[in-house]
Amino acid sequence: MYFSLKEGADSLEEAFFIKQDQKLIEKLRELKRMEESKEALAQVSGITDDSVLSELVKLEIRPEIMAALALIPLIEIAWVDGKLDDKERESILASTQQTGLLGGDIDRAILEEWFHHRPDRKLLEAWTLYTKGLCSKLNEDQVATLKMEILGHARQVAEASGGFLGLGQKTSAKENEMLQELEKAFRCS
Repeated sequence: MYFSLKEGADSLEEAFFIKQDQKLIEKLRELKRMEESKEALAQVSGITDDSVLSELVKLEIRPEIMAALALIPLIEIAWVDGKLDDKERESILASTQQTGLLGGDIDRAILEEWFHHRPDRKLLEAWTLYTKGLCSKLNEDQVATLKMEILGHARQVAEASGGFLGLGQKTSAKENEMLQELEKAFRCS
């Protein structure tokens, strides 16, 4: 069988472009997965900052982890005084609906359990460690955005049942202490 130099060059060129096309296709798939992941993370966290979302995707933070990351502070602030009242429950549910924190029946079942029984303190400790680790991977602006989003929702829950007839201090001393404790988790140094 006769094999010409031209045929060899054509085959090589064809193989090169097929390989390049495959790389391009894979890059496009990767970009699509990244966009889908960013959308899912935005939905469960309420975070809209693209750089924070991109960094979370790079760190392989899954939406369900992000949902827990956002839910735990809400539950902790509601239970800090030893009871979770109806206004706090409504505020938590409003936050979860606004941000899409709850993804399915399991998430709802866990949340319902937390409404009736305060989670073990170890959950907050785990959240704090996870948040510190995550913040060490983000830049200063990204940490500030994440902190603002999560603590903003926690503050709304704290203020839900505070004050008397809309007057006076909206958060109790215990709630303020918990907000300060939650804020410490965002300090990476």
